[in-house]
Amino acid sequence: MSSKHSIDTKDFRSVMGNFPTGVVVITGESSSGELAGMTIGSFVSVSLNPPLAGFFIGSGSPSWKKIAETGKFCASVLSVDQEEWCWRFAKESEARFDGVPFTRGVNGTPRLEGSVAWIECDVDQVTTAGDHDFVLGRVTTLEASKSNAGAMTFYRGAIGGTAR
Repeated sequence: MSSKHSIDTKDFRSVMGNFPTGVVVITGESSSGELAGMTIGSFVSVSLNPPLAGFFIGSGSPSWKKIAETGKFCASVLSVDQEEWCWRFAKESEARFDGVPFTRGVNGTPRLEGSVAWIECDVDQVTTAGDHDFVLGRVTTLEASKSNAGAMTFYRGAIGGTAR
């Protein structure tokens, strides 16, 4: 067992992988209209009153820098059937949105079709936390799909899903 001052990053990732997380794609666009998106496993409900939600993103994320320019985003909660999109949005690429059907939400951000829910937010605050930033969003619009698809989960480095 590691001491509190010598935690190996590989051990940390391996042990933390034993905690299943939901999978969302955060989408938005730059001030020049360039679409941006990234896969997140740390999306969380923060407060009911006011309605707040947030996520952690690597401090150097080029996609987040684009989305931050406009200060609004959409979290599309992926269904178990959207594994291709999970991996596509997990890597920096100019072609992430190619062939991915989406509509525009109330706040104008892309909402990935076929997802089980969508949460649109205005950025409320961003706080540095180690090598990541915590983005706190004020929820402005939200909707759940009428689909029977289960939500995607990530556990021990692999995609899974929830039963519906």
